[in-house]
Amino acid sequence: MNWVIKSFDDLSAKELYRILQVRIDVFMLEQNCLYPECDDKDLKSKHLFLMEQDQCAAYARLLPPDVSYPNCSSIGRVVVHPNFRKQQLGQQLMKEAIQYQKNAYPNHTIRISAQLYLQAFYENLGFVRESDVYLEDDIPHVEMAFASS
Repeated sequence: MNWVIKSFDDLSAKELYRILQVRIDVFMLEQNCLYPECDDKDLKSKHLFLMEQDQCAAYARLLPPDVSYPNCSSIGRVVVHPNFRKQQLGQQLMKEAIQYQKNAYPNHTIRISAQLYLQAFYENLGFVRESDVYLEDDIPHVEMAFASS
């Protein structure tokens, strides 16, 4: 399994196409959310992904401090392609993402906006809920922070 981390400018056209394809297919079509998928945060982020069978099997956006949250780094757009679910890729993806963020920004908390139904998944990875439930794109979410060890 070959996880790749690249800056926006280092992504090939095909990699970017496959990443946006899975993000749109899952977040906009499967979850029925209409929002601007392409935002300027992509330009400032690192992109962690796994390509399998000419598809983006799993992806996460790694945001530096102060892009999504003041004085905190963040992980967002976490997604596993429907064809690759039930293979523990979500856990592997998040472990890679957490390790990268801890190494790149050791003095910053990692903060995420998690869909409420995934709270236990993120808690098992070391995140702690820090907010009441709120709606983001009509989906219940909670803010969570990584409890550094």
